[in-house]
Order: sequence, then structure tokens, then C-alpha cells
Amino acid sequence: MSSSKRILVAGVGNIFLGDDAFGSEVASRLMQRALPPEVQVNDYGTCSYDLAYAMMESYEATILVDATSQGQSPGTVYLIEPDVNEVEKMDSAVADGHSMNPVNVLQMVRSLDHRPRRLYLVGCEPAALGNDDGVIGLSESVQAAVPRAIEMIESLISDLLSENHNA
Repeated sequence: MSSSKRILVAGVGNIFLGDDAFGSEVASRLMQRALPPEVQVNDYGTCSYDLAYAMMESYEATILVDATSQGQSPGTVYLIEPDVNEVEKMDSAVADGHSMNPVNVLQMVRSLDHRPRRLYLVGCEPAALGNDDGVIGLSESVQAAVPRAIEMIESLISDLLSENHNA
């Protein structure tokens, strides 16, 4: 068994819907950083099929990055570890703030007889999804959360890789 396991970091979101661009912004910044060679970072935007097929590759862990409403103050950053065995029970409407719906992607992956080994969601409480006035960009509170999310992801990657090297 190889001591080098691959990790996928997947930013998702719609850059035309305000804070929904959180995952895309985090992925864009992570792509500019020096990360271990085992880590693949991509911004999937609203491309559900591309993300589903990527998740079916041999990744030890997948880290989804997205705006997610959990009822806290805007800019709150969350680390959630969804149970991949409970995908069928997840309510896809809850995550539906844009056309890229992570729950639907997970259900698609599951329908193709695959499941991620380990799944994490680094989410941020949005202040505004979908600006009717045509303004593109993150709100101030969500923009301020981007560095915290990057730190959380880098720490998670470090923990996952040290687990793998100690296994």
C-alpha cells in the first residue's frame, strides 16, 4: 500500500450569485499556494458532472468548499464531515443555493456505485446569495472568511497526510 494518498479539494459555487462564489474563491487562492503533490485543487464552479466524475477517481479524501447556510452569523466557517452512507437521506433542497448542488453530486456518484472514502465540507455562512442588482463578488464578511477557510483546509490536509504516513 502506498504511503502517498491523493486528496481532492473541490471549490463549488456560482460566481454570479454573490457569496455563492465562496468555494470558487477559496479554490482559486489555494491553487496559487504551494501544496503537497498529493493534493489536487480544482474550481468546479457549477459543473456537477465534472465534480462527480472527479470524485470517482482514487482519492483518499474529498474536501468540498461551498457556501452553506447553517443558521450562524455570515462569515462563520464550518468543517462538516457528512456520512457518505447517508447520501440517500440527505435533503438536496437544503443545499440548493445554486445550480451546483453537492448533495445531488453525491447522489449521482452513489448511483454509479462509487462513494468517496472520506468526505469533508468546508462551508461558510453566506450573507447574500444572488444579487438582484447585478453586483458580482463576495460580501465583506464572507471575503474575510476566505483566509480562515484556507487555514482550515491546509490544517485538514496536513492531518490527513500525517494519518496516511503513520498508517
